[in-house]
Amino acid sequence: MSYELTEELQLITKNVRDFVYSEVDPLAGEIDRTNKIPEKIIQQSREMGLFGLSIPEEYGGLGLDTVGKFAVLEELGKTSNAFTTLIGGHTGIGTVGIVEMGNEEQKRKYLPKLASGEHIGVFALTEPSAGSDASNIKTTAVKKGDKYVLNGSKVYITNADIADVFTVMAVTDPSKGAKGITSFILEKGTPGLTVGKYEPKMGLHGVQSVQLFFENCEVPVENMLGELGQGYVNALKILANGRAGLAARNLGSCVKLLELSLDFAMERKQFGKPIFEQQIIQHYLAEMDLEIETLRSMTYRVAKMVDQGEKVIREAAMAKLYGSEVYGRIADKAVQIHGGIGYMMDYPIERYYRDARITRIYEGTSEIQKNIIAAQLRKKFNAKRETVTV
Repeated sequence: MSYELTEELQLITKNVRDFVYSEVDPLAGEIDRTNKIPEKIIQQSREMGLFGLSIPEEYGGLGLDTVGKFAVLEELGKTSNAFTTLIGGHTGIGTVGIVEMGNEEQKRKYLPKLASGEHIGVFALTEPSAGSDASNIKTTAVKKGDKYVLNGSKVYITNADIADVFTVMAVTDPSKGAKGITSFILEKGTPGLTVGKYEPKMGLHGVQSVQLFFENCEVPVENMLGELGQGYVNALKILANGRAGLAARNLGSCVKLLELSLDFAMERKQFGKPIFEQQIIQHYLAEMDLEIETLRSMTYRVAKMVDQGEKVIREAAMAKLYGSEVYGRIADKAVQIHGGIGYMMDYPIERYYRDARITRIYEGTSEIQKNIIAAQLRKKFNAKRETVTV
């Protein structure tokens, strides 16, 4: 498969690269220390169209295909992971449900403001008793006339403190298990919807993970997203898209860590010569480069498959799993190459090291990705056996 970018996409990625280098990265340390992304950067992102990466042009977005979106996310991954998460979470799981499953009325109502960045979109699935086991959610939605009444809570919802549009999963028929879950679109300010306190985190300082509470929260019937009882299926589709996009963001972070490590290895001298001359350092850098190129091939292969309309359940899980594991290994090697400096908070390596850890947990743990891959292998085996039997 070819992953060459068109001239237009090359220009877009160059502009994003320049923006990251000149505007965002100089403030990355400040974002981490203050736990806040400056409004200036958010406004510049709006003006560049970054909040509408994959929203169709007819609704005000850039309408990029998946390869193009991933190329942009890779560039964004080379700076503050909090900023990358703000954009990536919004353009991924925060809006993809409405883009892919919304009816025309819903798209015209919500997508233009989501595309411009005037509104922020989030995905609300995780609950205290339902993380990896997404089918175990307890938030209920009971139909009363022309409304559904939601009761329950969500936790660790990224960007929810600044969100305007929420894609929420709730149980509409407890007797049907996963097939009794339905998706809904909620708006900020809906009576009964309360945004709780944010949870202090080890990393990703600058973007918040908060609680949501629903207490007799009334949602119009027309705000059902997709079909009744299809919420769990919708969630899996939304997460598959987000996971693949996360691989692209992780790829960018890995590239940045390699660049920082190579520069340091060439400039840092010990015993009268650059530490790059030490074979162990060369091996670390070579291993980082190898894993980056492997991740790049895997990530853009998934993007190409999505653009060709192919199913990527297995491939997206692989990209998410490998991307998060590689990010952790490369961050660890970067700290080792930098030595004591790599452990200091005044330098970016330490920040990347902390930020990398969550990627093996959110949007599906590494263990869940392995379960998904194994389940696809079982399907493949059963299909082959049935063919032989026939």
